[in-house]
Amino acid sequence: MNNIQHPFPPLYDAESEILILGSFPSVKSREQKFFYGHPQNRFWRVTAAVFGAEIPVTIEEKRRFLLAHHIALWDVIASCEITGSADSSIRNVLPNDLTPILAAAQIRQIFVNGGTAAKYYDKYQKPALGREAIRLPSTSPANAAWNLERLTEAWSVIRL
Repeated sequence: MNNIQHPFPPLYDAESEILILGSFPSVKSREQKFFYGHPQNRFWRVTAAVFGAEIPVTIEEKRRFLLAHHIALWDVIASCEITGSADSSIRNVLPNDLTPILAAAQIRQIFVNGGTAAKYYDKYQKPALGREAIRLPSTSPANAAWNLERLTEAWSVIRL
């Protein structure tokens, strides 16, 4: 198993008010060099539904959607050993430094997308930052117990 570096930067600007953190990008996201690139991941459908917006398709549409809704996106992990896209295989974690985002933007709330992101946030970022993160149910297709309607309801808390 090789150590894989996160292949793309965080997305945020000075107007970002919420920060949503995933664990580490999937194979598809790493190929596209952008967040939630797997077509079965429900992140874009859920967030669009929360804001009553059209589902963004292109990377540029996704960037505009996030920034228009004051959302910053990043991942908890900067590098790790991982098999494919399986969070359960993550080993030898090096966390991302969140302080540049927190220094540049007025982040009012941090959310984590799923249990793996929550686990590594609590282990690495929470002690360093002294900030709690709200755990949201994962938008991954592996979280089959949550349908789109339940996810959208749970994720509606991101509308601050």
